[in-house]
Amino acid sequence: MRLLSLTLLALWGPVVNAEELTVDPATGLSSWQTEQAGIQVRLTQISPDQARAFYIARGFSATATERYVAECVFMTVVRNVGVTPIQHRLADWRYEVSGQPQQTIRSKTEWERIWKKLGEKESARIAFTWAQFPTTQAFAPGDWNQGMTTYSVPRDTAFDLRFVWRSNGKTHAGLIAKVRCSHE
Repeated sequence: MRLLSLTLLALWGPVVNAEELTVDPATGLSSWQTEQAGIQVRLTQISPDQARAFYIARGFSATATERYVAECVFMTVVRNVGVTPIQHRLADWRYEVSGQPQQTIRSKTEWERIWKKLGEKESARIAFTWAQFPTTQAFAPGDWNQGMTTYSVPRDTAFDLRFVWRSNGKTHAGLIAKVRCSHE
């Protein structure tokens, strides 16, 4: 694990950062997007009320729903905008708050442990799993996918997302800087 972290840190040196911030005038929710070396990554805020409604409608208890809503929730979209296949592995992605160690994105497996401990129904857990961003995926040119990702940061704190993908046998890294959670 330490070798992987050192390797990823070396990759994250000179990262091209051509991101774009947009705000939906109807909802007030923000999206951050960047496109580089054949990949497009977009994070869109999901408000706590949206996350509550989504998971309560899928059978989650109020306790489990509030546990999830306590995280910073985003809709994450990845597109292959290049001409060669790309692959991603969510376990390689990191986020960081200024002055704190980098963190990994909580995996579906970790969430499953939490949901089982809270006694959530299997049907709710299955719905949750399908709504999360895939842990690994290969994208042919033109392919895309979306799903939710969560970040353990306070709502009033900015964080940077460092994402990693592979193409043509090479590992690439990108950055979306100063992302913020939606307000309560």
